[in-house]
Amino acid sequence: MQQKERAALFASIHVKGNPFVLYNAWDAGSAKTIQDAGAPVIGTSSWAVAAAQGYGDGEAIPFAFVEQIVARITATVDIPVSVDVEGGYSDDPNVCAANVARLIDLGVVGINFEDRVVHGNGLHSIDAQSARIAAIRAMADARGVPLFINARTDVYLGTGVKPPEGIDETKARAAAYAKAGASGFFIPGLVDFAAIRELCASITLPLNVMAMQGLPNTRELADAGVARISHGPGPYLLAMDAIRNTAKDSHEERHAA
Repeated sequence: MQQKERAALFASIHVKGNPFVLYNAWDAGSAKTIQDAGAPVIGTSSWAVAAAQGYGDGEAIPFAFVEQIVARITATVDIPVSVDVEGGYSDDPNVCAANVARLIDLGVVGINFEDRVVHGNGLHSIDAQSARIAAIRAMADARGVPLFINARTDVYLGTGVKPPEGIDETKARAAAYAKAGASGFFIPGLVDFAAIRELCASITLPLNVMAMQGLPNTRELADAGVARISHGPGPYLLAMDAIRNTAKDSHEERHAA
């Protein structure tokens, strides 16, 4: 399957009211396992990718290292791959676009791209984030790749903001990001059913939510109009818990013998 075909496939499974579940990977081994389980696409979690290599979140893992990990993933699986690039490793739109171009060269067909100021406080202004999205879109179009830009907003993630507060800003960001060239809209941290339903009805982009405590079940999210449910770092944490518990049991058995 060619890159354009993989990109088209990735976009086609984002259907409002028929959400697909993205079980996020962090390396080639986890990506291959997720593919073998029947997943139609692979998406990475930046938190998990960093943690698996001993780094914290927030672009602490060098981008060149991320490239190496992504290269192994795209070489190992034969389904579409999307990469969480956090804030693009720069505030500069052109640098963000150049960084994403390096991932496209590795075969990537989608990205998550957030509006949080990674090395600062708060969120980028709507205009600033729109400019960064537009630069990435222009670069991808110039390369002939219909890149799926999943524009993430952190209005609700770790901010203490709860609906109805933040709804108007979220709608404004969704509209601006869509105009700038975004393909999808990701709102991690939002679990309120009424707010999710209102946003699905009022924005043009397919809506992505993140699995976390308090999130409505898949049937309810489908009824609300959600298109994608991401697990984020959850699969990595689950795998590490399993390893930790097994290692602990083995250690205790050895000392009890």
